[in-house]
Amino acid sequence: MNLAILLIISAIILILAYRFYGAFVYKKFGLSDKNVAPSHTHRDGVDYEPSKPIVVLGHHFASIAGAGPIVGPIIAVTFGWIPAVIWILVGGIFFGAVHDLGSMAASLRADGKSIGVIIRNQIGLKGKQLFILFSFSTLILVIGVFADIIAKTFVANPGVASASILFIFLAIGFGIVNRMVGDKKVAFIIISIIGVVLMYFFVYLGMQLPFVLDYKIWILALLAYAFIASVTPVSLLLQPRDYLNSFLLYGMMIAAILGVFIANPEIKMSNEITVSTENLGYIFPVLFVTIACGAISGFHSLVASGTTSKQLDKESDAKVVGFGGMLIESFLAIISVGAVVVLTKSEYMERLAGEGPVALFSTGLGGMISTLGIPEEFAVAFVALTVSAFALTTLDTCTRLARFTLQEYFEDLPQPAAKKIAQNRYISTSLVVVFSILLLLSGGFTTLWPIFGSANQLLAALALLTIAVWMIRKKQNALFVTIPMFFMFTVTLASLGLFAWKNFQDQVYVLSLIAALLFILAISLMVLATKSIKNEIKEPAKAL
Repeated sequence: MNLAILLIISAIILILAYRFYGAFVYKKFGLSDKNVAPSHTHRDGVDYEPSKPIVVLGHHFASIAGAGPIVGPIIAVTFGWIPAVIWILVGGIFFGAVHDLGSMAASLRADGKSIGVIIRNQIGLKGKQLFILFSFSTLILVIGVFADIIAKTFVANPGVASASILFIFLAIGFGIVNRMVGDKKVAFIIISIIGVVLMYFFVYLGMQLPFVLDYKIWILALLAYAFIASVTPVSLLLQPRDYLNSFLLYGMMIAAILGVFIANPEIKMSNEITVSTENLGYIFPVLFVTIACGAISGFHSLVASGTTSKQLDKESDAKVVGFGGMLIESFLAIISVGAVVVLTKSEYMERLAGEGPVALFSTGLGGMISTLGIPEEFAVAFVALTVSAFALTTLDTCTRLARFTLQEYFEDLPQPAAKKIAQNRYISTSLVVVFSILLLLSGGFTTLWPIFGSANQLLAALALLTIAVWMIRKKQNALFVTIPMFFMFTVTLASLGLFAWKNFQDQVYVLSLIAALLFILAISLMVLATKSIKNEIKEPAKAL
């Protein structure tokens, strides 16, 4: 079988899913342009800002993608490429896209607030506080880990650092001009073309002008940048940077597809399915935790309800941004699998152990892109730069999301100090940065990171639970949400249970205890949700 056939079949499935199942889910969530989006009713020019759907899609896609749909699928191929592809397609369509669009829809009905506030409205204050503490801790962990990864990448590849800095200045310039342009479509298209051309030029220029700094200085510089990105109006820096960066990923995907059709490589990897591996464990639940981005990822619910819902110009934009954005990521995950299935299983295992998933992806995809006449060394560097650019997007998006969650946690507390934190974005962002620095200084992020996969999928299960309760309380059939919800709870609880037991046996008691606490958190929120639904049967639902 040729790799091109796999890509064609996957693309057809995803396009049909968007056309038919996406329309079904959009209708079930009751979205309509008759409702005024929160970006208009709460417009503040900082967080709430109505924007063009293509711009919001670029921002959303860049925020949810990161390195997740690349790293996870490549590692999961250890179990076999067929189960990886099946889970990406089935998970992306029936799980992830429903999860993302549902999170966005529920947020649109709650003034653009995050899943934590929606939990308060549907399940209760205790549920909100538990969820926000959990999601805030997860975001701080992600900030710490990605700051470390990006700083090390910049030290090892100074050209990537130079290009990233140039991208930031380009984004600011684009954001200023875009504000001046307003709703003029032709002018927007022109500045977009100029911006994309300059961005690709900066890829080349960055390689020629490497910027060298020490690791610790990069950490401080990255967190300072994350602070600025969090408090700056979204339309000035974060949104235009993500919008322009998305064309890096689109360009990489298009170049890879063209390269596949020109090279026409065969799938050399066998169809063998491995039920258990020594390093990863059993295919269930590990496969469904390893492939998160690309299938379903709890982090997406924080982005969809945290930043994206505040920028949608109208509710119909949610379909292309939420449902469509997830399916684009699923196709990227398929391409990631395609980068390694051209190897034999033994070659793949050997290179994965020696090079790691990102390097394996870069060399595999770079080789395909080089068939277009581009020097292979430059193609590989371009792919690596694209991955790094999206890692930086994850860093600044997580900082902004952590600021939102912190503000939303304190907004229900009566103390004057709590109110200041809730209302002042500078104070709340400063606290986020301080917590991130403390985590980095302690080195605890390296110890805690192994549990992130399970924690991330627990976020997805809890988001689906919240969406299901929201729909049930509106007296609507939520079966298309509850089936993925129960599956994700099964996966997460099984994963956490096995993780807790394994680390207990290995005498890593900290991770074992955290896994047990997350297990209890999941059960607690399920109990609170059940009580909320039972109370709803006794008394009418409050207006939404």
